[in-house]
Amino acid sequence: MKLRKVVFGLVAATVVAAVAGWFSLDKETRGVLAHLPTNSDVLFWSQAQRDAAFRALDRLPFLAKARDVPASGTPTPLPPGPPLKMALDIDTYMAGQRSAALLIVHDGKLRLERYGLDFDAAGRWTSFSVAKSITSTLVGAAIRDGHIRSMDDKVSDYIPQMKGSAYDDVSIRQLLTMTSGIRWNEDYADPNSDVARFNKHEPEEGVDALVSYLRRLPREAEAGTRWHYSTGETNLVGVLVGNAVKKPLADYLSEKIWVPGGMEQKATWILSRSGREISGCCIQAATRDFARFGLFVLDGARVNGQSIVPEGWLAQATSEQVGTGEPGRGYGYQWWTYADGSFAARGIFGQGIFIDPKRRIVIASNANWGGGASNPVDKEARDAFYRAVQQAVDAEAAAVAPKPLNPLR
Repeated sequence: MKLRKVVFGLVAATVVAAVAGWFSLDKETRGVLAHLPTNSDVLFWSQAQRDAAFRALDRLPFLAKARDVPASGTPTPLPPGPPLKMALDIDTYMAGQRSAALLIVHDGKLRLERYGLDFDAAGRWTSFSVAKSITSTLVGAAIRDGHIRSMDDKVSDYIPQMKGSAYDDVSIRQLLTMTSGIRWNEDYADPNSDVARFNKHEPEEGVDALVSYLRRLPREAEAGTRWHYSTGETNLVGVLVGNAVKKPLADYLSEKIWVPGGMEQKATWILSRSGREISGCCIQAATRDFARFGLFVLDGARVNGQSIVPEGWLAQATSEQVGTGEPGRGYGYQWWTYADGSFAARGIFGQGIFIDPKRRIVIASNANWGGGASNPVDKEARDAFYRAVQQAVDAEAAAVAPKPLNPLR
């Protein structure tokens, strides 16, 4: 009888927790709940599963655990400006991108805010690799705070378990610019690629799972001589920063950016099996707060007039440090760069923050690309949209510019 009571009590508690979990989800998430995936193979979910899960990763404990990133009590205002007149049709563009959210901020004013896929301003959407640019900014903060001595320090100076691996020869700068020379396969369509397998790795006892995986990888090129995209290495940057600042990355993000940057809603950061934030991915935040992060960077990452990163560091981070093989495109410290001085954070399936300092434009977008994780057609359409926004802002400026005087009149 006692065992029956215990079992009944556990079942009742489970039901209560499930009901509480249901009502903690927003109406959009409840509406797509039937399509939620039952495994953690994000790269191989169906489109319907991605639509359901991208807005709820942090509230689905059977998929992942997350740590909160507390927000500011005084959000940075996003005052509305006049709608931006554009040559292309926004509805058509958003349908093609399968956009969940699209925001344009120009000169501090919200010129466009649209949502799709039954998502809205109250929801949190996962960032994917947009998190890389946020992690990069935390590196700059850790240097400014004295936790990291130099960009040229070696990885093993901060992660002793990397000693004796190929990473002994790799500097923090080379990690941030993806020029380690270490072998890595980032093929999102290959279930046997490193990016698909590393989160499932069984580590040695007492060793972080990511460190355990990466320290086995061989060298393919001399450090600093070759650019090669590697999410694993941004995750390693997060381990390094966490060791240096001696606190969870979510706490450091809240302290250095989320609170002083005036973010309106809390964010969450998905944790690895070792309990660390997956720093190359998976910050869940409101799209307005992704836009606010863009504004924070656009304004020099300043708090009360003082930048959280060293003087000149942000300019280096957001300008080309290495070529990527694409004409007019480069890579900084975890930022994608353009020849005109603009730069962007980019994530698979259509996540992005585009920043144009010259025109003071920030574009934040979330999506679930129908063409796949990193489809070149969808990617080029997004870049074309960025250019169309720039052209619209330029046309607007030309229309209000004073006309030169005619001396013959």
